[in-house]
Amino acid sequence: MKAYNKTRLFGIVILTLLSFSCSSDLDFNQVNDLKLEPVFIANLSYFDVPAKDFVDNGMEKDISLDVQGFDFFSEKFFRDNLQRADFDFEITNTINRAYSLGLNFLDQSNKTVYTIRFDVPASTGTPVIIKKTEIFQNTTLDLLKTTKRMEFDLIMAPGPALSENSLGSFKLSSSATVYLLVE
Repeated sequence: MKAYNKTRLFGIVILTLLSFSCSSDLDFNQVNDLKLEPVFIANLSYFDVPAKDFVDNGMEKDISLDVQGFDFFSEKFFRDNLQRADFDFEITNTINRAYSLGLNFLDQSNKTVYTIRFDVPASTGTPVIIKKTEIFQNTTLDLLKTTKRMEFDLIMAPGPALSENSLGSFKLSSSATVYLLVE
């Protein structure tokens, strides 16, 4: 019986202490000062074109690649809060030919609004690696927001002939880092 009374007394003391609390006036207007700056990183595009794909029936050809559905800016929240976008590119050429790579940003009427160009030297036994970051802010960011589609043009420069048995490849990997400001 005594253990029961001690437990009961201890419980009453704890409940009494918990019933006294400190409080202060809460300022719910602080929510108006809220400022969030999230950063997102996402894969943008990737391709790996073997040297043999630049040859069709014994004739050399340039390659054009479409990336459909680049419509990230259709949502008002994203359009209104995007402050900056960094596009990182890494190109690896192991083909004994130089290339010019163009990345075209197209609007809804398929007009080019912005172009990024890469001149990639020929490989001479070791891979040629090109790294580049394109930063979109202010005016260029406004152009990026009108983009609905991306298109890659891969053009070969003159050089040694390629065949269906040619070795090597042309690779591109890219990512986007976007910076938002939510107030």
